[in-house]
Formats: sequence, C-alpha cells, structure tokens
Amino acid sequence: MFMDFFYTLRQLKVPVSVTEWMTLMEALSKGHAQSSLTSFYHLARAVLIKSETFYDQYDQAFAHVFRQAALPPDIRQEILDWLADPLNRLELSDEEIAKLQRWDLDKLREELDKRLNEQDERHDGGSRWIGTGGTSPFGHSGAHPAGIRIGGEGGGGRAIQIAAARRFRNYRTDVALDVRQIKVALKKLRQFAKEGPEDELDIDLTIDKTCREAGEIELVFTRARKNTVKVLLLMDSGGSMTPYSRLVSRLFSAAHQMSHFRDLKAYYFHNCIYQDLYKDIYNNDVEPTAGMLKNLDGDYKVILVGDAYMAPSELMSVGGAIDYYYHNETPGHEWLSRIADHFRNCVWLNPLPQMAWVHPTIKAIGHVFPMYPLTLDGLEEAVRKLIVKH
Repeated sequence: MFMDFFYTLRQLKVPVSVTEWMTLMEALSKGHAQSSLTSFYHLARAVLIKSETFYDQYDQAFAHVFRQAALPPDIRQEILDWLADPLNRLELSDEEIAKLQRWDLDKLREELDKRLNEQDERHDGGSRWIGTGGTSPFGHSGAHPAGIRIGGEGGGGRAIQIAAARRFRNYRTDVALDVRQIKVALKKLRQFAKEGPEDELDIDLTIDKTCREAGEIELVFTRARKNTVKVLLLMDSGGSMTPYSRLVSRLFSAAHQMSHFRDLKAYYFHNCIYQDLYKDIYNNDVEPTAGMLKNLDGDYKVILVGDAYMAPSELMSVGGAIDYYYHNETPGHEWLSRIADHFRNCVWLNPLPQMAWVHPTIKAIGHVFPMYPLTLDGLEEAVRKLIVKH
C-alpha cells in the first residue's frame, strides 16, 4: 500500500524523491505516525510535499490509496458506514417541503443527541432516524428543508449545520490562466504618494536646475513615489463556494502576484464571518476577528468574496455557525457590520448570477456591503467604489 502511495504521487506529478521517501519510512519505523491514519497523513505531507501548490494532488493520491477520512469521535463510525451509500432520494414539491416540521437550532441539537444514543440500525427514506433520503432532519440526501447534515455531499443548500469532519481548501496562488485582466482591474486601486527619505534622483528637476545654473550640474533628489494602498481580502471557502473555487483562485492569484500594493492581507471564512478568521483554513490556522480589526487600520481596502447564501440562522443567530462543533456567541451579521464600520472602503464580490440574489441572507449582506458580481465588469465597478474617498 505504501509503495502504491509513492507511485500514485509520482503519477500525479508530485516531485517526491527517493531520499524523501526513505526519510518517511524512517519516521514511520520510529513510530512518529502513532499508528494513526490522520497522523500519517500530516507526517507524510510534511516530509514529502515541498510546496502547498501540490496539496491538491497529495489529497487525491491519499484518498485514492487509503480511501479513509478522519471523523469526529462522537459520531459513531457505524452510523457513518450506514450513510455511505444513500438510498431512496426523494424529490418533493415546494408545497410538500413547506409542510415538514421545522425546529430551531437548539431543538435540532437536542433531538440529534437523542438519536445518536438510541439508534441501533440503518435507516433509509424515513422521517425520524439518522439516515439517507426521506424527510428526516438528520443524515444526508434527504428533502428536509432545515436539518443537520451528517456525511454525504452538500448540494441542496438546506442544511443548518453539518456534524462531520469538514475539509476546506485554501485558494491557490499559482493560477496563471486568465489572471491578466483581473490584475489590470486591480491596478486601478493604486494610489501613489511620495514617502521616505529624499534619496531618489529626480531627472527632470536635475536637468532643469542644471540649465538654470548655466551648465553646472545640480543634482536634485526627491522622495520615492510609492503605492500607498493596502488591501484586505476575505474569502469564503468550501461548501456552496466549491463550484467557484477556480474563479476565486484566479482573483487570489492575481492579487497575490501584484507587487504594487503596500500591503496585502488574506483570510478565509466559511459561509459567514464569526469570532475567528483563518490564515490557513485547511490547517485550521486561526486569527481572532477582533484582533484583525484591532491590528489593521481603517485605510485598508476590503474585498469580501462569497455567495452570501446560507441558512438565515447562520447570519442572524447566536450559535448559528454551520459547523456543529463551532459556537459563535455573536451573530455573523454583527461581525460583518463591525467590519463595515471599521474600514472606510469595503465591497462584496458574489460569484452567483445577479438574478439569484433574492435569498434573504444575500439581501441582508447586500445592505451591509455594496455587492457586485464576480465578473470582470463587476470587479471594475467594485474597484471604482473602493477608490472613492470618504
């Protein structure tokens, strides 16, 4: 199996050398993986992968060879095995869905705990137990309008929370295709000012003064002309944003390659911003949102990227975060308002077509930030909004 892993990595063009592979084997022989698949995943990635740009290929190879995933200990593996093969997927009309019982978040959590303790067999197509299909609020591939998804893939956009280990990806900084036009649009953000010591030779003034002095050379120095713009990029990753990951990666790649900004900060979030932002969402590298607001002054030009599409409770409720194991004491809408109040220039870029901006959470966020489509025209409009002086 280990040799299959090595050759699969090589087939996916991951530059793994024999020396690195022997180092990994030595680490395994010394027990550094601790007989854990999760520990082995991180150990092998640290030893074999030279750049984060190969993380995608590494994950593909790992999933192909080992076909397992780390899961929270309190969701029984037996239940997750039952959910692995969905059956009886229902297609209900809007009228039928509206008749299904809806619970608030606290009630959903309470009922889920009961079922986790009571359920002892697989269920498909039912209305009560954790299962697949059917109208139960627990499980996946069902038709319930507001439940807790366990396992499976998203797609319906109805889950209030998700009770399973979730992997989100950072957006890549090495995307070369189609970034030129984005970079041209971002260049319009530039605002130049002369800063620093007078150590740059001003050719025009030197020639002018030399002429005025009848040919006697007079060197004139001036301060360097530098771009003063600072940019803060906040990006939604995972879930409903997955179909747009390549598009957002192009934006991030263009911003990352720009050498014109005085400073560029980038953070990730999922669906909505709460008390934490992520410098690296894949590795759960957290920075408190309050700390970010304290450390960055209001001059940063803020670009938020996301579809703004979520359950209303995620935006408006305490404890509404979609991650079952994450609790927000302050509603996401309040955090977004704090960002809008702190920074003088903010815009929100939405990859969804404008005709789809009718969802309540999209409308609510649109009242907090000026919202533009994530297209070249939308980006140019957003840039014009950002350079308006307040």
